[in-house]
Amino acid sequence: MFSPELIAELAAELRQSQRTRTPVEHFSKRFSGMTVEDGYRIGRAWVALEKAAGRSVIGHKIGLTSRAMQISSQIDEPDYGTLLDDMLYTAQAGQVLDIPVANFIAPRVEVELAFVLKAPLQGPGVTPEQVLAATAYVTPAIEIIDARIEQFDRHNKTMRKVFDTISDNAANAGIVLGAGDPAYRADPLTTDLPWCGAVLRCNGVVEETGLAAGVQGHPAIGIAWLANKLAPWGESLQAGHTVLAGSFTRPVAAKAGDLFEADYGALGCLKFRFV
Repeated sequence: MFSPELIAELAAELRQSQRTRTPVEHFSKRFSGMTVEDGYRIGRAWVALEKAAGRSVIGHKIGLTSRAMQISSQIDEPDYGTLLDDMLYTAQAGQVLDIPVANFIAPRVEVELAFVLKAPLQGPGVTPEQVLAATAYVTPAIEIIDARIEQFDRHNKTMRKVFDTISDNAANAGIVLGAGDPAYRADPLTTDLPWCGAVLRCNGVVEETGLAAGVQGHPAIGIAWLANKLAPWGESLQAGHTVLAGSFTRPVAAKAGDLFEADYGALGCLKFRFV
């Protein structure tokens, strides 16, 4: 297990990377024996630095929800990170939202559903049914993932390990929500969430399609898992917070000038451009 001093040092590196838009080398390569718990402790230390600088927590994200991604990362469960207020971009129906590409290092776009809670969820023992009862509404969401720890090693081009991704706030860097517009809000108790799907276009070309059933069969399953995973840390999901349930498409790289449209059918369409 990493020492408190090393955890603080690596968290500071991540904060510097965020500020300068310059990725750092893999922690797992530099420090052999790194564990998943080390990664989460680094991530929490980074969040503490951001909060000390004035940021506030608005929710959480769940990643690596597909079995294929878990196998490739050599883990048997998802991972998670924290959403901060400066990550949020709110879309309005019929409008194109501009997102500054300079806010990111190497942004990629994922299609998800977000749960906005009206009641807290405290593990252990939280069930998907309790998640649905505690949810005010479900809304289309885009997660913008990034790489404060470089995705591929600059020397040998090997991909970063799951410990690095977890340290890096589970790769989260931004979220696009339609929650500011009532047209984007779905009732969790009457909507068949596993069958909610989306078509993701970039510059008019269909890049990805998917169903929310790709997230462990039902997106509420991951929310329950997260509430239970947070319990040993003395943490819980709070009323008013937003929780990203996990991507049901592969990540699509974005660059300045790219126009994205995530069409969720009856749930609305999120349109945004990197500028």
